[in-house]
Amino acid sequence: MKLDRRTFLRASGISLALPWLEAMGAPVEAARAPKRFCTVYFPYGVAMPKDDNPDKAWGWFPEGEGGRDYVLSKAIEPLAPHRDNMTIMGGLSHPRMWGGGGHDSGDTFLTGAELRRGGSDGALKNTISLDQVIAEHLGGETRFRSVVLSNDGGVGIPTRANTLSFNREGQPIPSLNRPALVFERLFGLNDDSIEAQRRRLTRTGSHLDLLLDEARGLNRRLGKRDQEKMDQYLTSVRQVEQQVERSAAWLDVPKPRVNATGLTLDADDSTPGELIQTMLDLMVLAFQTDSTRIATYQLASMHGAISVATTFPQLLGYANNMHSLAHGANKPGGAKRNGEWQAFLATRMSDFLTKLDSIEEGEGTLLDNTLVYYGSSNSNTHNNRNYPLVLAGAKNMGFKHGQYLRYGEDTPLANLYATMLERLGTPEGSFADSNGTLREVVI
Repeated sequence: MKLDRRTFLRASGISLALPWLEAMGAPVEAARAPKRFCTVYFPYGVAMPKDDNPDKAWGWFPEGEGGRDYVLSKAIEPLAPHRDNMTIMGGLSHPRMWGGGGHDSGDTFLTGAELRRGGSDGALKNTISLDQVIAEHLGGETRFRSVVLSNDGGVGIPTRANTLSFNREGQPIPSLNRPALVFERLFGLNDDSIEAQRRRLTRTGSHLDLLLDEARGLNRRLGKRDQEKMDQYLTSVRQVEQQVERSAAWLDVPKPRVNATGLTLDADDSTPGELIQTMLDLMVLAFQTDSTRIATYQLASMHGAISVATTFPQLLGYANNMHSLAHGANKPGGAKRNGEWQAFLATRMSDFLTKLDSIEEGEGTLLDNTLVYYGSSNSNTHNNRNYPLVLAGAKNMGFKHGQYLRYGEDTPLANLYATMLERLGTPEGSFADSNGTLREVVI
């Protein structure tokens, strides 16, 4: 039996969308579960104490020369249950950011861009992020091409973005930071009838068409600098237009009904433990229901002065805010204080991996079909080199784990991204400043 991917069950007036099933794809003997990708990012870097520091064990990176024979530090020891399903990586970074400010690298974590000033307005220019390249190729089969989350929300400002995701023009994609809103977007029921929603979408589409026609006429009468600004505006309008078209195409397909028991949907920045846990749980549900196959989650932006998320450690009873923990990592007792916070984050990530691995899918689990990428764009106190990184899952894509890999600075982080794109099945042959792929992480 072969089912259409949009098949859903009907009973007593209730529609229930099905998760991905082998019968929805190719014949059983050739069936393959969907490939997925997600990133979880933390700012400001980690503790890297010297050998004579009494808190050496609280540094982030493992002890040992690398390979399979390494010792997890206390900061990431909570990840130990997944040792055979993850690879820890050191030495990689984006060379284009070596000369940048320590707070600037969050914007380029997934883009590898140089953030040069360009155009007549002198604005900083970013490029497309890794997740959006993947979404262009893998996002067409799901209701949402990608899901963009953060604990700060919105887009922030250049070099201090509240999002990891940037479109093809390098413009930031707004992030969602309220679990209730994320749940409603993914699974919520709209009280309006299908026809009422269709009429509303049609009206919105018609208004956007008129707006675009008028803007194009105006653009021809503007100077070069204003034309560049107008082009940015029109790009944003086109994105809204595409979202409207996508919403209309999926209007007749019911959203999945999921059990919200255990989700703290009212969590916010005053309850950071529940907020982080719920956001990660929502990512699991989004993947399990095949609502999306690409997700990013920024735990905090690099804007320490106004980021609400930077205070999370203090609210949870740790010594200081994220920014101060990073700056104090080399002071007496600082490595332990920073490491304790990192251990909290590692515990949340370990739970996330456990949940993905507990859900059977195809010839394996959801984790076997999901490439999980965790890390930061700083190492020691805002240093833009030697990013602390963890790669997990995706065994069905040929990734091999159980190792600690250390690279020299002659290997750009973009080589890892090119490897990811290759194994995710995209036609991209390279990414940013990549000059090859990393054969050590794949079979």
